[in-house]
Amino acid sequence: MIQSGAEPFFLPGGPDGVLLVHGFTGCPADLLLLGEYLQAQGFTVLGVRLAGHATSAEDLSRQTAEDWLDSVRDGAALLRGATRSLSVVGHSLGGVLAFLLAMEQPLRRIVSLATPVDIAPERGADQLPPRSLCAGRYAPKRRRRMRDVPPAVNESYARMPLVSVHELFDVIARMKEHLGEVAQPTLIMHSKCDHTATPESARYLYDHIASREKELVWLERSGHLLPLDVERQTVFEKTADFLARGGAR
Repeated sequence: MIQSGAEPFFLPGGPDGVLLVHGFTGCPADLLLLGEYLQAQGFTVLGVRLAGHATSAEDLSRQTAEDWLDSVRDGAALLRGATRSLSVVGHSLGGVLAFLLAMEQPLRRIVSLATPVDIAPERGADQLPPRSLCAGRYAPKRRRRMRDVPPAVNESYARMPLVSVHELFDVIARMKEHLGEVAQPTLIMHSKCDHTATPESARYLYDHIASREKELVWLERSGHLLPLDVERQTVFEKTADFLARGGAR
Protein backbone atom coordinates (compact mmCIF):
# COMPACT_ATOMS: atom_id res chain seq x y z
CA MET A 1 0.00 0.00 0.00
CA ILE A 2 1.28 3.44 -0.93
CA GLN A 3 1.68 5.93 1.91
CA SER A 4 -1.02 8.58 2.03
CA GLY A 5 0.10 11.69 0.20
CA ALA A 6 3.00 9.90 -1.47
CA GLU A 7 1.14 8.85 -4.61
CA PRO A 8 2.21 9.86 -8.12
CA PHE A 9 0.68 13.18 -9.19
CA PHE A 10 -0.45 14.66 -12.50
CA LEU A 11 -0.78 18.42 -12.91
CA PRO A 12 -2.30 19.37 -16.30
CA GLY A 13 -1.11 22.53 -17.94
CA GLY A 14 0.23 23.47 -21.35
CA PRO A 15 1.45 21.33 -24.25
CA ASP A 16 4.99 20.78 -22.92
CA GLY A 17 5.50 18.02 -20.41
CA VAL A 18 7.90 17.75 -17.47
CA LEU A 19 8.56 14.43 -15.78
CA LEU A 20 9.67 14.74 -12.14
CA VAL A 21 11.68 11.86 -10.64
CA HIS A 22 12.36 11.67 -6.91
CA GLY A 23 15.37 10.28 -5.09
CA PHE A 24 16.40 7.11 -3.24
CA THR A 25 13.96 6.26 -0.39
CA GLY A 26 12.02 9.43 -1.23
CA CYS A 27 8.58 9.83 -2.79
CA PRO A 28 6.77 11.98 -5.38
CA ALA A 29 5.76 14.48 -2.68
CA ASP A 30 9.41 15.55 -2.49
CA LEU A 31 8.86 17.24 -5.86
CA LEU A 32 5.23 18.34 -5.49
CA LEU A 33 6.04 21.97 -4.66
CA LEU A 34 8.31 22.18 -7.68
CA GLY A 35 5.61 20.53 -9.79
CA GLU A 36 3.01 23.05 -8.71
CA TYR A 37 5.37 25.89 -9.55
CA LEU A 38 6.04 24.47 -13.02
CA GLN A 39 2.32 23.98 -13.62
CA ALA A 40 1.78 27.66 -12.80
CA GLN A 41 4.39 28.48 -15.47
CA GLY A 42 2.34 26.60 -18.08
CA PHE A 43 3.86 23.10 -18.05
CA THR A 44 2.04 19.79 -17.73
CA VAL A 45 3.73 17.85 -14.94
CA LEU A 46 3.86 14.20 -13.91
CA GLY A 47 5.56 13.13 -10.69
CA VAL A 48 6.35 9.42 -10.84
CA ARG A 49 6.80 6.98 -7.96
CA LEU A 50 9.82 4.71 -8.27
CA ALA A 51 9.18 1.01 -7.65
CA GLY A 52 9.53 0.07 -3.99
CA HIS A 53 9.20 3.63 -2.73
CA ALA A 54 6.52 5.08 -0.45
CA THR A 55 5.43 1.55 0.51
CA SER A 56 7.82 -0.31 2.82
CA ALA A 57 11.53 -0.95 3.17
CA GLU A 58 10.84 -4.64 2.56
CA ASP A 59 9.16 -3.79 -0.74
CA LEU A 60 12.15 -1.68 -1.73
CA SER A 61 14.50 -4.58 -1.02
CA ARG A 62 12.78 -6.62 -3.75
CA GLN A 63 13.26 -4.01 -6.48
CA THR A 64 16.20 -3.51 -8.83
CA ALA A 65 17.61 -0.48 -10.57
CA GLU A 66 15.96 -1.73 -13.74
CA ASP A 67 12.60 -1.64 -11.94
CA TRP A 68 13.28 1.98 -11.01
CA LEU A 69 14.15 2.81 -14.60
CA ASP A 70 10.99 1.06 -15.78
CA SER A 71 8.99 3.37 -13.50
CA VAL A 72 10.57 6.34 -15.28
CA ARG A 73 10.00 4.81 -18.71
CA ASP A 74 6.34 4.26 -17.89
CA GLY A 75 5.96 7.85 -16.70
CA ALA A 76 7.63 9.16 -19.84
CA ALA A 77 5.29 7.12 -22.05
CA LEU A 78 2.22 8.41 -20.21
CA LEU A 79 3.35 12.03 -20.40
CA ARG A 80 4.27 11.79 -24.09
CA GLY A 81 0.68 10.74 -24.75
CA ALA A 82 -0.57 14.00 -23.24
CA THR A 83 2.02 16.53 -24.43
CA ARG A 84 4.04 17.54 -27.48
CA SER A 85 7.47 17.48 -25.80
CA LEU A 86 9.11 15.89 -22.79
CA SER A 87 11.73 17.21 -20.38
CA VAL A 88 12.89 15.47 -17.21
CA VAL A 89 13.82 16.87 -13.81
CA GLY A 90 15.51 14.37 -11.50
CA HIS A 91 16.53 14.75 -7.88
CA SER A 92 19.42 12.60 -6.59
CA LEU A 93 18.76 9.04 -7.82
CA GLY A 94 16.09 10.63 -10.00
CA GLY A 95 18.83 12.57 -11.76
CA VAL A 96 20.76 9.37 -12.42
CA LEU A 97 17.63 7.85 -13.95
CA ALA A 98 16.99 10.99 -15.99
CA PHE A 99 20.42 10.71 -17.61
CA LEU A 100 19.86 7.02 -18.32
CA LEU A 101 16.50 7.80 -19.93
CA ALA A 102 18.20 10.44 -22.07
CA MET A 103 20.48 7.73 -23.47
CA GLU A 104 17.44 5.76 -24.65
CA GLN A 105 15.01 8.31 -26.04
CA PRO A 106 14.76 11.94 -27.14
CA LEU A 107 14.20 14.47 -24.40
CA ARG A 108 13.81 18.21 -24.83
CA ARG A 109 15.77 19.21 -21.71
CA ILE A 110 17.21 17.73 -18.51
CA VAL A 111 17.48 19.29 -15.05
CA SER A 112 19.75 17.50 -12.58
CA LEU A 113 19.23 18.31 -8.89
CA ALA A 114 21.92 17.00 -6.51
CA THR A 115 22.65 13.98 -8.69
CA PRO A 116 25.32 11.75 -7.11
CA VAL A 117 28.44 10.52 -8.84
CA ASP A 118 30.21 9.99 -5.52
CA ILE A 119 28.59 9.57 -2.11
CA ALA A 120 29.99 11.69 0.70
CA PRO A 121 32.32 9.73 3.04
CA GLU A 122 30.27 10.60 6.11
CA ARG A 123 27.47 8.43 4.73
CA GLY A 124 29.60 5.38 5.47
CA ALA A 125 29.53 3.87 2.00
CA ASP A 126 32.97 2.36 2.59
CA GLN A 127 31.43 0.19 5.30
CA LEU A 128 28.83 -1.42 3.04
CA PRO A 129 29.16 -5.23 3.22
CA PRO A 130 29.49 -7.25 0.00
CA ARG A 131 26.17 -7.82 -1.78
CA SER A 132 26.30 -11.53 -0.90
CA LEU A 133 26.04 -10.61 2.80
CA CYS A 134 23.30 -7.98 2.47
CA ALA A 135 20.13 -10.03 1.99
CA GLY A 136 17.63 -9.18 4.71
CA ARG A 137 19.89 -6.56 6.27
CA TYR A 138 18.97 -2.91 6.80
CA ALA A 139 20.71 0.24 7.95
CA PRO A 140 19.09 3.17 9.77
CA LYS A 141 18.42 6.17 7.58
CA ARG A 142 18.27 9.60 9.15
CA ARG A 143 16.57 12.46 7.39
CA ARG A 144 15.97 15.81 9.02
CA ARG A 145 12.39 16.98 9.23
CA MET A 146 11.54 19.70 6.75
CA ARG A 147 9.28 22.69 7.36
CA ASP A 148 6.46 23.90 5.12
CA VAL A 149 6.45 20.79 2.95
CA PRO A 150 3.81 18.16 2.05
CA PRO A 151 3.33 15.85 5.08
CA ALA A 152 4.45 12.74 3.20
CA VAL A 153 7.93 14.25 2.82
CA ASN A 154 8.58 13.70 6.53
CA GLU A 155 7.33 10.10 6.46
CA SER A 156 10.24 8.63 4.51
CA TYR A 157 11.79 5.28 5.39
CA ALA A 158 13.62 5.09 8.70
CA ARG A 159 15.80 2.28 7.37
CA MET A 160 17.11 1.21 3.99
CA PRO A 161 17.85 -2.26 2.61
CA LEU A 162 21.55 -2.80 2.03
CA VAL A 163 20.84 -4.69 -1.20
CA SER A 164 19.12 -1.53 -2.46
CA VAL A 165 22.20 0.52 -1.66
CA HIS A 166 24.14 -1.84 -3.93
CA GLU A 167 21.54 -1.25 -6.63
CA LEU A 168 22.02 2.48 -6.17
CA PHE A 169 25.78 2.22 -6.57
CA ASP A 170 25.40 -0.03 -9.61
CA VAL A 171 23.08 2.36 -11.40
CA ILE A 172 25.39 5.31 -10.68
CA ALA A 173 28.25 3.34 -12.22
CA ARG A 174 26.08 2.60 -15.25
CA MET A 175 25.32 6.30 -15.66
CA LYS A 176 28.99 7.25 -15.42
CA GLU A 177 29.92 4.77 -18.11
CA HIS A 178 27.54 6.34 -20.62
CA LEU A 179 27.47 10.05 -19.78
CA GLY A 180 29.17 10.83 -23.07
CA GLU A 181 25.95 9.80 -24.81
CA VAL A 182 23.92 12.58 -23.18
CA ALA A 183 23.57 15.42 -25.68
CA GLN A 184 20.38 17.14 -24.52
CA PRO A 185 20.53 20.66 -23.06
CA THR A 186 21.20 20.16 -19.35
CA LEU A 187 21.01 22.26 -16.20
CA ILE A 188 22.95 20.90 -13.20
CA MET A 189 22.18 22.33 -9.75
CA HIS A 190 24.06 21.29 -6.64
CA SER A 191 24.73 22.68 -3.18
CA LYS A 192 28.22 23.28 -1.89
CA CYS A 193 26.88 22.02 1.46
CA ASP A 194 25.58 18.68 0.15
CA HIS A 195 26.67 15.93 2.56
CA THR A 196 25.11 13.09 0.57
CA ALA A 197 26.13 13.60 -3.05
CA THR A 198 29.55 15.21 -3.05
CA PRO A 199 29.75 18.64 -4.72
CA GLU A 200 32.43 17.16 -6.97
CA SER A 201 29.64 15.09 -8.49
CA ALA A 202 28.21 18.17 -10.19
CA ARG A 203 31.51 19.11 -11.79
CA TYR A 204 31.99 15.54 -13.00
CA LEU A 205 28.58 15.54 -14.66
CA TYR A 206 29.23 18.90 -16.30
CA ASP A 207 32.61 17.79 -17.63
CA HIS A 208 31.46 14.41 -18.97
CA ILE A 209 28.10 14.97 -20.65
CA ALA A 210 28.27 15.72 -24.37
CA SER A 211 25.66 18.50 -24.26
CA ARG A 212 26.66 21.67 -26.08
CA GLU A 213 24.18 23.65 -24.01
CA LYS A 214 24.89 23.00 -20.36
CA GLU A 215 24.88 25.05 -17.21
CA LEU A 216 26.14 24.46 -13.67
CA VAL A 217 24.48 26.39 -10.83
CA TRP A 218 25.84 26.28 -7.29
CA LEU A 219 23.68 26.81 -4.22
CA GLU A 220 25.27 28.05 -1.02
CA ARG A 221 22.95 27.22 1.90
CA SER A 222 20.98 24.10 0.99
CA GLY A 223 21.65 20.48 1.84
CA HIS A 224 20.85 17.52 -0.39
CA LEU A 225 17.08 18.09 -0.64
CA LEU A 226 17.23 20.99 -3.08
CA PRO A 227 13.51 21.05 -4.00
CA LEU A 228 12.57 21.38 -0.29
CA ASP A 229 15.36 23.32 1.38
CA VAL A 230 15.89 27.00 2.12
CA GLU A 231 16.80 27.91 -1.47
CA ARG A 232 13.87 26.07 -3.02
CA GLN A 233 12.52 29.21 -4.68
CA THR A 234 15.81 29.67 -6.52
CA VAL A 235 15.64 26.02 -7.60
CA PHE A 236 12.07 26.50 -8.84
CA GLU A 237 12.82 29.68 -10.77
CA LYS A 238 16.01 28.46 -12.41
CA THR A 239 14.36 25.16 -13.36
CA ALA A 240 11.38 26.89 -14.95
CA ASP A 241 13.58 29.40 -16.76
CA PHE A 242 15.79 26.67 -18.19
CA LEU A 243 12.85 24.54 -19.31
CA ALA A 244 11.30 27.53 -21.07
CA ARG A 245 14.36 28.27 -23.20
CA GLY A 246 14.97 27.25 -26.77
CA GLY A 247 12.38 29.21 -28.65
CA ALA A 248 8.85 27.97 -29.23
CA ARG A 249 7.93 25.12 -26.97
